[in-house]
Amino acid sequence: MSTIKTQENDASIEDFINTLDDPRRQQDCRTLVDLFTRASKQTPRMWGTSIVGFGKHHYQYANGKPGEICKVGFAPRAKSFAFYLADFPDRAALLESIGKHKFSGGCLHIGKLDAVDLKTLETVVRKAYQHEGASC
Repeated sequence: MSTIKTQENDASIEDFINTLDDPRRQQDCRTLVDLFTRASKQTPRMWGTSIVGFGKHHYQYANGKPGEICKVGFAPRAKSFAFYLADFPDRAALLESIGKHKFSGGCLHIGKLDAVDLKTLETVVRKAYQHEGASC
């Protein structure tokens, strides 16, 4: 039986951030940790080796097996930050005013934090966290 790779663990968020080569990306990650912490009122935790997650979402696979993932989270990817956020009723309207972004693989992607409105992003994260659905 295979083990799920994306599990909550005790790895250090700061150590993970420090592995990023670009100092700007490191600072953007710290900004996102603060933003997600305020929006979710949760302590950040590593999920797998590259997702900074907040809270827990329990779900069930079609075969009945239970699963667990962060309720909201983000990961610095090669070209953008991937945001793992549940859909909620007014998400599309909020994202119209957030700034430069795209969706790929069901997740929100933002290249640079200075290209978006951080107050709107915090609202999106808060509403996604409060929503009872699963993240992407």
